[in-house]
Amino acid sequence: MKQELILIGTTWPFRGGGIASFNERLARAFQEQGFKVTIYTFSLQYPSFLFPGKSQYSNLLPPEDLDIHVTINTVNPLNWIKMGRIIRNQHAPIVLVRYWLPFMGACLGTILRIVKQNKVSRIICIADNIIPHEKRPGDRTLTRYFVQPIDGFITLSKKVAVDLKQFSSKKVITVPHPLYDHFGAQMSKQDARKKLKLPAEGRFILFFGFIRKYKGLDLLLQALAILQYEQKNDPSFEVPRLIIAGEFYEEEKIYTDLISELGIGHLIDAFTHFIPDDEVKYYLNACDFVIQPYRNATQSGVTPLAYHFEKPMLVTNVGALPDMILEDKSGIVTEPTAEQIATGIKKLYELGEEHFLFQLRSQKKKYSWEQLTSAIVSLAQNI
Repeated sequence: MKQELILIGTTWPFRGGGIASFNERLARAFQEQGFKVTIYTFSLQYPSFLFPGKSQYSNLLPPEDLDIHVTINTVNPLNWIKMGRIIRNQHAPIVLVRYWLPFMGACLGTILRIVKQNKVSRIICIADNIIPHEKRPGDRTLTRYFVQPIDGFITLSKKVAVDLKQFSSKKVITVPHPLYDHFGAQMSKQDARKKLKLPAEGRFILFFGFIRKYKGLDLLLQALAILQYEQKNDPSFEVPRLIIAGEFYEEEKIYTDLISELGIGHLIDAFTHFIPDDEVKYYLNACDFVIQPYRNATQSGVTPLAYHFEKPMLVTNVGALPDMILEDKSGIVTEPTAEQIATGIKKLYELGEEHFLFQLRSQKKKYSWEQLTSAIVSLAQNI
């Protein structure tokens, strides 16, 4: 008889990318190991006024290999009680829940309190963030309410493990973010650029993901302007073009005005819409390097993407971003300033892509989904 596991978190019908893609890939990893996985996702995830993007929902058909129940309403307390009872009565040995935003604290905290009444289920939380990037009143109260029924935590970075100490003394295991290995295969730059209608030749760097202030796209734009200015003194250096691939989660005009003010419009190739899973490979394969100019961070799903496609990275020295980088071997680490980012981009090109390939290929073997599933099972069995 298969061991049962319940996963509570975002999946289809919400759009892939980030947490939804992670949860679906994790569910498949457990299924590959013989688990019967039941997923409870949201019928309403965020009220529309709280969602910064254009649409929360996927236009794809539901995945046929996953047992997904679209049932949790984050703003309806009667629904929380109902769902708590449904999950409680299944007596699954492991109930796995994702936590990334205090807004979810009241809903998930209530459901999990009811689940614990069965005295069978061990509740494990994968905590993406405990202290959010963009703070709001009530965050700490909601997080305290959420963590109380949790039996043990998995974090994807040491920073979140440290943050957790402010809210809970329960056991915490830190596991590196596994590689996103389900976005397709590597392909030539020329083929990928052709798909994106970009020139086959020339230098391209990539900023990938939702555009929010903490991710520092403005710092990267300023760094490009610095490189353009420095080219006057070093005409041999070819300033790369920047592929921006991701939806705006704040005011687009902030960035279009900055691009115009800096005079770098000719260096920008903007794909500022939601990037569906089946198109991710084109952007990663088209670039020379992936740039993560974040102002602050816990961990990032972009780093595992870059490893999968064997693209060297520049990351800033914030949160856990440097933890997955071997300095000057799989990427470059800089301070989160436009000047340092510009210097780092120049250094990437001076070293060249080939310089990083051995370590990229070596390191990517360490970030398996089996490592994460084993940690979750072990934690559930030992608490």
